[in-house]
Amino acid sequence: MTAKKTQIVIVGGGAGGLELARRLGAKYGRKRHDIILVDRNRTHIWKPLLHEVAAGSLDANLDEVGYRSHCHRWGYRYFYGALDSIDREARKIILAPVLDEDGSELIGRHEIRYDYLVIAIGSVTNDFGTPGVRENCIFLDSRAQADRFRNKLLNHCLRVSRAMTADPSADEYVRISIVGGGATGVELAAELYNSASALRYYGLEIFDESRLKVTLIEAGPRILPALPERLAEAAQHELEALGVRVLTGTAVTEATADEIVTRSGERIKSDLKVWAAGVRGAEVLDGIGGLETNRAFQLVVRPTLQTSRDDRIFAMGDCCSCLLPGSERPVPPRAQAAHQMATSVLHNLERMMAGKPLKPFVYHDHGSLVSLSRFQTVGSLMGNLVGGRMAVEGRLARFVYTSLYRMHLLAIHGWVKGTALLLIGRVNAIIRPRLKLH
Repeated sequence: MTAKKTQIVIVGGGAGGLELARRLGAKYGRKRHDIILVDRNRTHIWKPLLHEVAAGSLDANLDEVGYRSHCHRWGYRYFYGALDSIDREARKIILAPVLDEDGSELIGRHEIRYDYLVIAIGSVTNDFGTPGVRENCIFLDSRAQADRFRNKLLNHCLRVSRAMTADPSADEYVRISIVGGGATGVELAAELYNSASALRYYGLEIFDESRLKVTLIEAGPRILPALPERLAEAAQHELEALGVRVLTGTAVTEATADEIVTRSGERIKSDLKVWAAGVRGAEVLDGIGGLETNRAFQLVVRPTLQTSRDDRIFAMGDCCSCLLPGSERPVPPRAQAAHQMATSVLHNLERMMAGKPLKPFVYHDHGSLVSLSRFQTVGSLMGNLVGGRMAVEGRLARFVYTSLYRMHLLAIHGWVKGTALLLIGRVNAIIRPRLKLH
């Protein structure tokens, strides 16, 4: 009789989940283990790139990873579906029905058993219950949302170009409001100007960056709170030089179909509204399977990254709240944290299956970097060689920033294919159009 395989289920194919699935599949294969990755999308794209997809400066078709081909290469299985609930007693996850575009059911609600479960479904944008935001603003949580923004952006650029063709003196602009002065909001604001400057070469002769009116709105006292104040000021100066109107200390109270309303009463006319003001866990996690969650719907985990109420369930990345001993705040929701957690969960799963004690997760903060498209890159690094945090900007910062994506490619593809993709990326940068216009 064939022995039952040890089944490890990973829910969420983001940066951490996909890396973990690859490394488990590469290590254990399919002989005595069954590694399963579940995701509600069919392809993976690195979330920090979504602002470039939204602005049209990155063709996601060239950078996305198809789960089905990836799982065949690395020895795990992939299931298309969304987590609905967890039956901890039976050790099963329940996936929601898969629906066609017209709403008809393709696959009914179904179950997948697990011996060990890892939840890595990432985060979603937090609208903080602000009236009108969910109905009238675009979030950048997924490729579909980024594609939606790009299509709307191109439509408004075409509208302005046609109006200027008919009447060169027309007072026409594409008005974009971005709420949230963190990395996503700042990077998107800069990338929009990079894209607008190139549109004149792609059929919109009467359109350039001067036809953009971008407003970046931050409720806190300054943008980029994760960076040293000097670098945040440098980034703000660069944005304002591009033409971005930066509002700090400005809370948003409502979003309407064509305006952003601030607490001071100002009504900012907006053709497009992007909400990037914070993140939280997905609502499906709220009390799922009786597991402990915090107010932001994140799963509470111990230092070993095991959930507080179930040793066989791990959580990692943005969807978990991990307060390490001696720390005042949980591990921040960053790509570097998800990458480090994937390694920790991998080793702890190995130790658990071998009957060895688990080791606590240790977070190494390597700093923060923000790219203002081709205009500038600023950030701070943990300068281990110089004895502390090191402020960087310019070419060095840009090199480190692009290195983060290179490391991600190597983590999910391995050294051989990862290196090949890096070389292909260099070629594509030369021969492909600068913008994706469809």
